[in-house]
Amino acid sequence: MMENKRSMKITGIAIMLFITACNVPYLGRKTENKNTPARYGSVADSLNSADIKRNDFFTDPNLKALIDTALVNNQELNIVFQDIYIGSFEVRARKGAYLPFGGVAAGGGVIKEGRYTVPGSVESNLNVAPGKKFPDPLPDLFIGANISWEVDIWKKLRNSKNAAARKYLATIEGKNFMVTQLVAEIANSYYELMALDNQLATLRQNIEIQQNALEIVRLEKIAAKVTELAVRKFEAEVLKNQSKQYYIIQKIIETENKINFMVGRFPQPVVRSSGDFINLATGNMHAGIPSQLLQNRPDIRQAERMLASTKLDVLSAKAQFYPTFMITAGTGFQAFNLAYLVKTPESFIFSAAGQLAMPLINRNAIKANYYSANSRQIQAVYNYEKTILNAYIEVANQLSNIDNLEKSYDLKTKQVEALTQSIDISTSLFKSARADYMEVLLTQRDALESKFELIETKKQQMNAIVNIYKALGGGWK
Repeated sequence: MMENKRSMKITGIAIMLFITACNVPYLGRKTENKNTPARYGSVADSLNSADIKRNDFFTDPNLKALIDTALVNNQELNIVFQDIYIGSFEVRARKGAYLPFGGVAAGGGVIKEGRYTVPGSVESNLNVAPGKKFPDPLPDLFIGANISWEVDIWKKLRNSKNAAARKYLATIEGKNFMVTQLVAEIANSYYELMALDNQLATLRQNIEIQQNALEIVRLEKIAAKVTELAVRKFEAEVLKNQSKQYYIIQKIIETENKINFMVGRFPQPVVRSSGDFINLATGNMHAGIPSQLLQNRPDIRQAERMLASTKLDVLSAKAQFYPTFMITAGTGFQAFNLAYLVKTPESFIFSAAGQLAMPLINRNAIKANYYSANSRQIQAVYNYEKTILNAYIEVANQLSNIDNLEKSYDLKTKQVEALTQSIDISTSLFKSARADYMEVLLTQRDALESKFELIETKKQQMNAIVNIYKALGGGWK
């Protein structure tokens, strides 16, 4: 009776210890909000330009060649590819953690026991036949195999592997997002290069016009219709613009080399066709509906994968509070003489054991890991929501930008036409002494400035088209 009571008491204590050990602190959870507005503007668009493949969206063959080369040679992109490989190896390592571990071993050694130790005294007092004493020192030879396996009862190891798999997928999405960034940056730099070519050509045309005007002023000075001041003013204007062209040339070189760097090659001329830049079609962009961003934007998909990974990390960290069940087994041969090593059954050995272990005292490290995993999961929720919000705002901004730039471009085109006509009018009036030289100079300056602004606006239009394509999630497919 007493034995039964003692047994029940021990069992009760063991159950209480088990419950105490498995007690997991409660932590608050945060669920991500995937809701987006129904549309960007007043009307929902049924089409989405993000579905257009990169090679169909960009029609300039020179630009397409640059992009294709960059996707092979860009060093930063290739670094990301290595991150993907590293991620796949991490998944492989985590997968191996919940499979049995096995190995083979062979070894040998000698043991010399002290005479006045327990093994030594037992050995000397054994009733051994004359001439058959233990070798001294005693050899010990072994060959065998062993296996160990942590039984993943609480899915700690499987969740860890699945978390690594989600991070691996997030790395792939990160690569896709980098592709969209790279494609957009190359396209924007390419259009900037074309704009600089057009500005340089416009400046040289203007220099030619000013040089012609300078000759007229010199003739007017000979005829005593103007003073030397007018001649010097026109000369200074010509020299200023001749100097300005070298600033543009330097900008062209720097932009070319920026593209060369992204393409992964040393400086060389960038082939482009800039002649018809001002007439490039901007095309119609379709934004679709905001909820499509969740599938089309690689950065949102990356944030979603990381969020899924952190959720699994929380489950894996939580399982650390629960018991671990380990199975070990081994078999082989052991003898003190090589001649007896593989003799059966005398030299044959085996072992098998199961162990159930759980944390009981000083669980601070486990708690800290669990708290950290939970905080990272909450961070991932905020990052996911932030990424969605940022994507929506980027699209909304670019849609507005495209609309305003189109209106601005139309007005600037009319301004350029008016000022270009004003150059001829002011020159004619100057020849007939009905306008002074300053009016001619100011008209030429205004016309040049308006042409530069028109080219800049066209570049901004092309950049806006590229940026809305990137913001919608296009360019990586």
